[in-house]
Amino acid sequence: MYPTFNLSTSDHSNLSDADNLRLQELTHRSVKVSIIIALGVMITLGNIAVLMVITSSVAGWSRNSRYFLLSLTAADSAFGLLVMPLNLWVSLLKDYSEGPDAFCHVVAFCNATVYSTCMYTLATISLERYIAVFYPLQYSSLMTRKRTLLLICFAWCFPPFLLSPITFPDGIIEVHFSTASLVCNPSYSTNIAYTLSLTCLIFFPCSIVMTYANLRVWCAAKRQRLKLRKYGCALRSRHNVAARVLVPVMAAYYTCWTPCMAVMFYNAVSGSSVPEWVEFVVVWLPTSNGFLNCIFYFWINKNFRRKFHLILQRLALALCPELANTFEWSTTSSAQFVSGILDDNNSVHERSSSVSSTCTLLSMV
Repeated sequence: MYPTFNLSTSDHSNLSDADNLRLQELTHRSVKVSIIIALGVMITLGNIAVLMVITSSVAGWSRNSRYFLLSLTAADSAFGLLVMPLNLWVSLLKDYSEGPDAFCHVVAFCNATVYSTCMYTLATISLERYIAVFYPLQYSSLMTRKRTLLLICFAWCFPPFLLSPITFPDGIIEVHFSTASLVCNPSYSTNIAYTLSLTCLIFFPCSIVMTYANLRVWCAAKRQRLKLRKYGCALRSRHNVAARVLVPVMAAYYTCWTPCMAVMFYNAVSGSSVPEWVEFVVVWLPTSNGFLNCIFYFWINKNFRRKFHLILQRLALALCPELANTFEWSTTSSAQFVSGILDDNNSVHERSSSVSSTCTLLSMV
């Protein structure tokens, strides 16, 4: 499957440093391919489980929240279903000595579009959360169904518009296949102005919106928690829920995306590349955010986990009734269904946002 090289000592002495580096990168290809496949399987399975739940109603999640979360799930799923297969296909079929081609430009465009769409989607989720918490009475008028869909369309349509020059082989920026990261990447040093404009229009705005919105929500939740504790009505079952969700969300975002942006800046300004494994990690690290989103935005939510278990029990009951009856899942499933109805009718109304379990801002009487 991979090209083999049988070189004598004299041949090695005649090779340039660049050729030796390429040979070393190719010897690690099987390990890298295994890591990419494992990451793709994790992302795909995680988002399939998420899609099974959010396509139906979940307690505490509004209609707009489900729209944004469906958009996030689609963007994260594109990592495992589009980005990884395309780049693996190129890495397995394209010889290391071949130059860039039109197909590599298309793959690079798909990579950048999915990455950018994921960042814009995370920013719109943070914006929706901010409006839901600080403008609860105006939420229905500010976040109408039409505006919600427009925000989602913007997150999916604006990145392809910005990144369309990458698709042209003789365009404003060159594209190369990296044997270090096994990815078709734009050569950012060939057009520094375009590279800086992309970061100023994609990474920085999304990071600012996410940081400001989540920080304000966290501060509001902290103030209310102190007020509830002061009046002796703090809920013991909600120990600093905002910190448990918002802090990991922001930490995962900056951990996954900042190294990639930093290396992109370095490549654009210096025109040189980073070490092999550093490039591989920083290029594929943002895709791991697609799996972490499944945990921080969904699995932390108790209502989501309850609905997922209920769906699994119903599938087991439909596919293998004997096994379901052995574990008494049919009785449990019915009990959970009734319990969910009672919880929805008796629970305090929560202003749902993209993460309904992030914080529940109760009205102070």
